[in-house]
Amino acid sequence: MMIKENKQQKVYRIIKGRIIEREYVPGQRIVIDQIAKELETSSIPVREAIRQLEAERLVVYKRNVGPVVAEVNESDYLDTVRVLALLEGYAASLAARNFPQEKLVQLKQLNEQMEEALEDFDIIQFSKRNATFHRIICEQCGNTYLLETIQHTWNRIDSIRGTGSTLYSKRVKESIEEHKEIINLLEAGDGDQLEVVAREHKIKTALNFEKRRKNLIDTNIFPS
Repeated sequence: MMIKENKQQKVYRIIKGRIIEREYVPGQRIVIDQIAKELETSSIPVREAIRQLEAERLVVYKRNVGPVVAEVNESDYLDTVRVLALLEGYAASLAARNFPQEKLVQLKQLNEQMEEALEDFDIIQFSKRNATFHRIICEQCGNTYLLETIQHTWNRIDSIRGTGSTLYSKRVKESIEEHKEIINLLEAGDGDQLEVVAREHKIKTALNFEKRRKNLIDTNIFPS
């Protein structure tokens, strides 16, 4: 049963979703009155939501302009992903001790759906399913503090990059194959090897992003 949102929570969810999905792009001004009118509310919940987004570094205030979508900090993204690689690797190793069979089925289905999303040239759906894939694994780690730290780091990355914005080139196809290896290791209960593979899986995404930033590889998401 879903918990009913108050006005501030609803506005926060909508604005954050638009930032993550790149409907609101970095540097774009957020017009409070316009959003309030669109969502049929007063400016108060909008201002409260923006303050929350500012605390998450999704929004910044510019003098004589007001709230704007934060610019992407590429170095910050790389640093954060490298830390996340360690956290997710460890979480995966813990999850492998007794990973539920029904969750393995879900992971396989998600990986198949990611392949279908690529065939349909739908990077947004690919990215959403990719995030769910990793969330399912981490949620089985059995360490509440570790999971909270990972979730905080996911939110931090969302504020830096936006859904799908780092998934380019052949990396998306490689990622699917690496997911298959992760699933196999979960089935085998090989936590030690899984920790290495899961960590490298995340690091490769950071390296791919860094190479593109330096214009060393093609940034076309679906190369010929």
